[in-house]
Amino acid sequence: MRPWFLLIFLTLSAHANVILLDPGHGGEETGAVGKLDKSRRVFEKDLCLRLAGKIKHHLEKTHTVFLTRSFDRAVSLQERADIADKVKADLFISVHFNSSTDLKAHGFETYYLDNNHDAAVRKVEKQENISLKGEDLVVNQILIDLTIQQTVQASRALALAVHGQLKGHMKPVGITNRGVKKGLFYVLALSKRPGLLLEAGFVSNMKELKTIQQEEFMERYALGVANGIRDYLKKKKGP
Repeated sequence: MRPWFLLIFLTLSAHANVILLDPGHGGEETGAVGKLDKSRRVFEKDLCLRLAGKIKHHLEKTHTVFLTRSFDRAVSLQERADIADKVKADLFISVHFNSSTDLKAHGFETYYLDNNHDAAVRKVEKQENISLKGEDLVVNQILIDLTIQQTVQASRALALAVHGQLKGHMKPVGITNRGVKKGLFYVLALSKRPGLLLEAGFVSNMKELKTIQQEEFMERYALGVANGIRDYLKKKKGP
């Protein structure tokens, strides 16, 4: 085997798992909007891109990692799914931040695709599924049912691994653990592979927003996600 070919082979072998990180929103779709004070606003789309970039930095040392967007642009849910197919992603991780009319709501939570009967979860679903309307909702409900059958066990295991790491990483910055939850998210169904939707904290809570903005939070959260994904892949691979 020629040296250059061996180098390529070893590189591909070392990056056997492909992970697609999906920074939520983008372009005109700003996502949730938080206020640091009367004059300074913070857009969820910017926080998502920043956090996804940090997760990518921690993961790309050991895995092949792609982003659905690397700058502020609009990406439809179908486009995000198409990218997952194009790069042949093994895992799909959608990065978001939460918002609530209850300005005291706080904490981080991790979602995987499955049926649920929780009214509080349905509020998050409504917020994250806002891009799909009319006939698309009906068509994709069928797709969700099929995808759940194929991916729910792997997605749940991934959620538990990632959230397990996040619990420890978030304690020093004081972000409350809201748990692992199941929800009906079209972006996860469309991706047709094991995946998560992360809600890293509430931009509607001014105190939490100030914490979210800090570099320490971003680094700790990103490392927690990366370590959780590694834990999942290691366990999946076996001894």
